[in-house]
Amino acid sequence: MGSRSGIIEVLTADHRRIQRLVDRIRCSAPGGSGRRALVEQLGTSLVRHFAVEREYLCPALRRYLPDGGTRADGRLAEYREIEELLTLLEAREPDDERFGDLLVSVVTRVTEHVVVEEQLLFPRLQGVCPADVLQELESQACGAEPSAPVGRTAAPVGGTWGRLRDAVSRHGRQ
Repeated sequence: MGSRSGIIEVLTADHRRIQRLVDRIRCSAPGGSGRRALVEQLGTSLVRHFAVEREYLCPALRRYLPDGGTRADGRLAEYREIEELLTLLEAREPDDERFGDLLVSVVTRVTEHVVVEEQLLFPRLQGVCPADVLQELESQACGAEPSAPVGRTAAPVGGTWGRLRDAVSRHGRQ
């Protein structure tokens, strides 16, 4: 990578991968095991994506944006909300009516996540954060994948997503 956009380019590419998974879920048969498998892939991708954002994006927001603390806190709350929805989704069978409702909630929140970051936060951060800092964050984040460390601000989450986040967190502190 090594572009001027650095970490922003990495996170934007990650958003595209996540959006492709969301599109595949939308096209999958409701109630099928294929949809369950795609939802599990989405959950894993989101937990890892949020881990990178917690570790690298949120501190940069706090440091470089005048309202960065508020913005970072909003990001952290959003990650917890989506992770909690994923946990509720995991507890349902794909043919359960509530599964569909929860899936719509996850897809809606993920879409909002992408729009807010790409249309509001990333351009602002790129405008004030030195290019070498963005590039260094990219190097750190790419070196940390696929087991990016999770910040201490993460709330406890149960189920598969919580276990994955906890495992990622433990690995990152070793």
